[in-house]
Amino acid sequence: MLSRDSIMEECFYYRDSTLFCENIPVNQIVKETGTPVYIYSKSVLKKKYRAIADAFSGIDSTVCFSVKSCSNLSILKTLAEERSGFDIVSGGELFRVIKADGDTSRVLFSGVGKTDHDIRFALENDILLFNIESIEELENVNAIAGELRKSAAVSLRINPDVDPNTHHKTTTGKKENKFGIEIPIARKIIENSARYSSCAFKGISMHIGSPIYETEPYSEALDKIVSFIGSCPQFAKQVEYINCGGGFGLLYNDESVPSFDEYASAIIPYIKKTGCKLLLEPGRSISGNAGILVGEVQYRKLSGEQRFVILDAGMHNLVRTAMYDAYHGIWPVNGPHALIPRGVAIDNTQLFQTDVVGPICETSDTFCVDRHLPLLERGDLVAIFSAGAYGYSMSSNYNSHPLAVEVLVDEDKWRVIRKRQSLDDMVSPESLL
Repeated sequence: MLSRDSIMEECFYYRDSTLFCENIPVNQIVKETGTPVYIYSKSVLKKKYRAIADAFSGIDSTVCFSVKSCSNLSILKTLAEERSGFDIVSGGELFRVIKADGDTSRVLFSGVGKTDHDIRFALENDILLFNIESIEELENVNAIAGELRKSAAVSLRINPDVDPNTHHKTTTGKKENKFGIEIPIARKIIENSARYSSCAFKGISMHIGSPIYETEPYSEALDKIVSFIGSCPQFAKQVEYINCGGGFGLLYNDESVPSFDEYASAIIPYIKKTGCKLLLEPGRSISGNAGILVGEVQYRKLSGEQRFVILDAGMHNLVRTAMYDAYHGIWPVNGPHALIPRGVAIDNTQLFQTDVVGPICETSDTFCVDRHLPLLERGDLVAIFSAGAYGYSMSSNYNSHPLAVEVLVDEDKWRVIRKRQSLDDMVSPESLL
């Protein structure tokens, strides 16, 4: 079931048995856009960004929104207007930041596979820092910066070998992961830093995984980072930034999620020890609960005792359930029932164990199994909550389904911020021989 508290605080709420986003009924939007549709709340985006910035305001800090989590230009524009920085992992994401009027001097470039073209593009646009993931990458950034007669500001991404106790596919700070540089290798890089004459070593960074529902992994990792900085006296004199990455937990269901203040209380003391500025890379904690995915029931099906509800939305729109076994709240957009507190039916609404699935030819195209839901019929609208992060940004044309439409709600106004892809749009890059 869907907990009332999991969405009421996020500007998605039920009034007269109808789901609203801010002041707009969701079914009003769907009437004009059709389904599947992503609907985002501008208020939530700003609220979450400000909450993180406020929690870390006790020190010199910059919040850099992780573009990969939700990359629509209007979303980025909304955050740029809040003075957000941006964390990117490709030249394409930098292009989006620029198009959205983001400040490139507040951009961090992460990722293990930066191409020569992307590195040049970032240098030409004077980004804040490259998060360096390997010696070979450092050598390449140094060479390209030399060719351009630029100085590349770099931060060494340390792999602290810390278990963040999250899904094995989203842990990024253990020694067996592909991310970051082992501490002994980082120490050798610093000892030989003079050979990288076109690079300015300005920071140390880490990112240990996502979502992280405890503060202890941050403390454990930062203890190693601070000790490492202290063991390199010359580097300690020149380092300006410590980047703690992102990974803050998100309320998808009934998880115990630390507040941003609690994360800050665990992180800030370590930063203060160094006198460095703090960089953060939150993504889902800003955009996750700012968005929902709405699909329409196409068919119902009984297979023995198993009850299926088949939507026009599927893993091609939201792959998290298939890829990470993720939980998303699911509830009808409207009908003769209200949102229910956990375990309690309102107005004697009968609930049925239901599998909500999509149209894709994969068994993994399943949003939930044996979820207690009201009886759903063909044509009913269903909201999948907490879909603002890693929803549209990971969507695809699998099974040749056109990409969905995106909508941004701002109080009592809304507009389409990405039109639905047509069949002609879908095949236009292709050619017949």
